[in-house]
Amino acid sequence: MEKDMEVQAHDYYGDNCLVDKAGKKTGSDRRPQGYVKIFEIDEAGNKKIVGKSNLVVYLGREILAQRLVNQNNSYLSDSTNGKDQFVSWLGLGDGGVNVSDPYTPIAPVISDDGLSSEVMINSTDSSCADLRVIPTAGYYKKYFDSIIFETDSLNENRYLILKITPTLSVDDADGEQLSEAGLFTSASSAGGYGGQFNLFARVTFPTIIKDSSRRLIFIWYLYV
Repeated sequence: MEKDMEVQAHDYYGDNCLVDKAGKKTGSDRRPQGYVKIFEIDEAGNKKIVGKSNLVVYLGREILAQRLVNQNNSYLSDSTNGKDQFVSWLGLGDGGVNVSDPYTPIAPVISDDGLSSEVMINSTDSSCADLRVIPTAGYYKKYFDSIIFETDSLNENRYLILKITPTLSVDDADGEQLSEAGLFTSASSAGGYGGQFNLFARVTFPTIIKDSSRRLIFIWYLYV
């Protein structure tokens, strides 16, 4: 029987930081923090859960700053073309854990600029992006199924939450031992797009062996 596994990733900036109010915030309060929930739905409809950390990286924040003012930052060491980029693709990898301990994730760090070991998602699906020949021929980025604006109950129910949902079908990443995922920015969400891509956020989790009996559903929340 086909099983679905659901991964929920939440990102926010410290305890109560999303509640707008006067008062001094310490540096520790402003550190980007987050949480990811992984659900596996078994044949009886029960859910098993484990939770791990998620992080918006410095590069993602630099991209966001350029996008806000529609101007590339000439001071960056590499040209990210940030003013033209937006969050648009999911990437996956198998480098989120120690080789000797596949069930203990290595927490992402804010200086990450890519996945530790990215894997091919689909060999033929042209609705994906980032076609490569090495190390395995195929597409390395997956499109989003949906992007939904949601209200934030901590901020007068204003639309400050993005719910991004990419789904790996039974044919995607088959046989891969997945332990990390990232949201990437690009200048296009069209199938077959070749890049440039920049990491926006990264999450690591205990190894999930993806096979043809399982869909993997990511639910990634971004707060603005």
